[in-house]
Amino acid sequence: MNFKFANLPIIVSLLLLASCDDSKKIKTETENNSFEQIDNPTNKVLLSSEIKWEKLNPARGDQSPQAGTIWGDRNAEIATGFLAKFADGFSSPPHIHNVTYRAVVIKGSIHNDDPKAENMWMKSGSFWTQPQGESHITSAKGEENIALVEINKGPYLVKSIEESFDNGERPINIDASNVVWLDSKRTHSIEVNSKAKISFLWQSKDSRGVFVQLPKNYNGIIKTNGTDLHSVVIQGELNYTLPQNQEIKILDAGSSFSSTDKAIHNISNDSEIDVLLYLRTNGNIKVE
Repeated sequence: MNFKFANLPIIVSLLLLASCDDSKKIKTETENNSFEQIDNPTNKVLLSSEIKWEKLNPARGDQSPQAGTIWGDRNAEIATGFLAKFADGFSSPPHIHNVTYRAVVIKGSIHNDDPKAENMWMKSGSFWTQPQGESHITSAKGEENIALVEINKGPYLVKSIEESFDNGERPINIDASNVVWLDSKRTHSIEVNSKAKISFLWQSKDSRGVFVQLPKNYNGIIKTNGTDLHSVVIQGELNYTLPQNQEIKILDAGSSFSSTDKAIHNISNDSEIDVLLYLRTNGNIKVE
């Protein structure tokens, strides 16, 4: 059974501890030396319109959700992020996965829980985890239903509940309205004068995942120093300037940017709503 939103005080406490203790878990450099000028930028952009869609579970034929890879390969033994698209009214049979995954709702309403649980519809900006081996169902309602799904290692497989097992992990559902946001007064990841906010979602030995919220009229940079950075637009529309040629790309929901070394991401939000980003990295983040 998934954790319900009533258990959020425990989750919130863990998230705040992670944000305060992140310097102990991920190797850091001094602020003055971490983010110098980048001579050979590795910045890349993938637009949502460039994503190639295929069946997520070919065994279900036309009933299968669609999948569009953003990074990695879900059929290989590597970290992967992909978009999953569900038809209105979709509901899977009870099943398990051979690997644990994390997910963020981008569009529509998605329910992911124990087969006997009542529907708990998660809107855009909600986050959940699904441990390997645990029986669950996934349902969707809405004209367009899309979620970002990521795994640390593939292949990503769907298996029968007869193969269920308990690996010790427990699933988490965090509704968008219950996300804990930190500003510059509560974390060094946000520059003092910036109105951006950050939420620490998860952290492992060498990687972490966060939400970054950029207010309307935001015009600034995100500095990263990891060798594995992937960011996906969850809500809103972002202007992203490629440092290689100063070309401006417009990133809507489902679009992404990445880098494989220290990078400066020059971005702006000209829309009338906040932009929500999901970032996965093995390094540090500074929003200015």
